[in-house]
Amino acid sequence: MTDPTTTDRARRIALLGAPIDMGASQRGTLMGPAALRTAGLATLLESLDFEVVDYGDLSVAELRDLADRPPDKANHYREIQRWTRLLSHRGYEIAKTGALPIFLGGDHTLSMGSVNAMARHWQERGRELFVLWLDAHADYNTPETTITANMHGMSAAFLCGEPGLDGLLGDDPRAPIGPDRLDLFGARSIDKLEKELIRTRRIRVVDMRQIDEFGVAVLIRRVIERVRASNGVLHVSFDVDFLDPCVAPGVGTTVPGGATYREAHLIMELLHDSGVVGSVDIVELNPFLDERGRTARTAVELIGSLFGQQIADRPTPSNAIAPGE
Repeated sequence: MTDPTTTDRARRIALLGAPIDMGASQRGTLMGPAALRTAGLATLLESLDFEVVDYGDLSVAELRDLADRPPDKANHYREIQRWTRLLSHRGYEIAKTGALPIFLGGDHTLSMGSVNAMARHWQERGRELFVLWLDAHADYNTPETTITANMHGMSAAFLCGEPGLDGLLGDDPRAPIGPDRLDLFGARSIDKLEKELIRTRRIRVVDMRQIDEFGVAVLIRRVIERVRASNGVLHVSFDVDFLDPCVAPGVGTTVPGGATYREAHLIMELLHDSGVVGSVDIVELNPFLDERGRTARTAVELIGSLFGQQIADRPTPSNAIAPGE
């Protein structure tokens, strides 16, 4: 059966800002959505013939607190709980309009809400959501394994249903994905207990050695083929610290040895060609640490590649985003 929104979805994009920064140790990512807009994200997408609707930035100021007991090791739990609930609710509503959502962060805790929203949306349509985690870190800690208690390091674990943050959504629906539908790509900093949990769950990890040895094209095509084989939809969670700090200095958690400018563009180009992408996060951009907007401009350029910008016209297997059923 063909989803009647497929054609529209391929040409309609919704931007939603989540100025959240208490999930990280370094403040400043709350300015990320504004920096991405200033760097011309909407203008670039419109130049690629997309209809773009910007829903502005969310605010949790009026949202009531829940009464559950916060975990012992989860910094700023109550504030992040409000963000997660609101992002899950608004992301789900936006997905139902048929537009492809791009969530503008903000630190990586926003994915707890955005991925839950998209998993719920596609689950109701009988399709599985896969997640590509482009990140220097695995973000697969729980309150039991964490060293820092910073919740941006627990995002991937939460979306896979790991225990410890079970009250984060309150009574709102939780739609966890299976660990077999998560791909950690570009990792080069993983905590000891986190690594043990990842190994136990048999989560696929592509670290920088594998990228050096096999190249990003081979490895990203493996991800794409798994999604296609299940008629799934891919959520791309793009942490700008996936890039090498010399390419993207505007992050609070820089780790040397990241992806190059060209490697990152090739990944995005191949994802575009695949036609499996249904939603995107852009997270951890910290303009306070950036060099005259350099990281913001790089992130916008990469999103351009993800949505079809290219130097020379060439035939591709599909120029659609989010295939129909």
